[in-house]
Amino acid sequence: MTLHIPGVLTVEGQGTQRLPLVMDSPHSGTDYPQDFRHAADPQTLRHAEDTHVHDLWAGAVQAGALLLHAHFPRSYVDANRASDDMDPAAIEGVYPEPLNPSIKSQLGIGLCWTRVPPDGGPLYDRPLTADEVYARVTNYHRPYQTKLRSLLDAAHAHWGTVWHVNCHSMQEVASAMSTQDKGTPRPDFVLGDRDGTACAPAFTAAVESFLTGRGYSVAINDPYKGMELVRANGAPAEGRHSLQIEVNRKLYMDERTREPNAGYDALKATFSDLSRHLADHVAAALKESFAQ
Repeated sequence: MTLHIPGVLTVEGQGTQRLPLVMDSPHSGTDYPQDFRHAADPQTLRHAEDTHVHDLWAGAVQAGALLLHAHFPRSYVDANRASDDMDPAAIEGVYPEPLNPSIKSQLGIGLCWTRVPPDGGPLYDRPLTADEVYARVTNYHRPYQTKLRSLLDAAHAHWGTVWHVNCHSMQEVASAMSTQDKGTPRPDFVLGDRDGTACAPAFTAAVESFLTGRGYSVAINDPYKGMELVRANGAPAEGRHSLQIEVNRKLYMDERTREPNAGYDALKATFSDLSRHLADHVAAALKESFAQ
């Protein structure tokens, strides 16, 4: 069974879920809403996308997990940001809720992006209105975050615990909009567990050992520790384990054209194998908890 909300999100695997394992891809959406009204070059703006990530992880459904993914682009409204992560100075009019901008908003990549990757040029030729931002939060951002939480809550209620993998991709080297120096090379993967606070160490280690065993380079919490969806949903003391996985785009696509490269099928197969590996990890953890 597949839940499909046009333009907003899709949930796959609800009829075949066998384990409390939920994957989500908040940034792979390519359905650009008509009211976006950006001034940026459309092809340049696509550098913001985690293009193809939800397809790369499609094998997770066969492994017994759920897969949630957004349809809308992160540059329109970012489902992996807090709903108050917006600079009031970037909004025309009075916003109806308090705002608390983070460094991401200062970089132009907060709740609603204001700058264009990779070089940080202006995304709009006008300020966003308070009504525009609030409509995006109401119609896209909140439904995505609410759906993810409901899937995690349902699994937790059924099994007493849940594992969440937040799926992303990253540029081959740091851009001008990064917290790193421009041009800094990235490893093949970065795992983010918010310095060990968002999931049990064994979950992070299970992913790291699998990937390094396949010959990939892996960094942990550098430069990505995990953003809002990991922060909001990771509480290992409550049996809620949340981990962010960033994959280097050089492994699967041409960053200029967004088209799959020669490595696409091999990486997709790796993610299917990793999904089965994580399913085994979850099943073993469940068995151990039931035995106690």
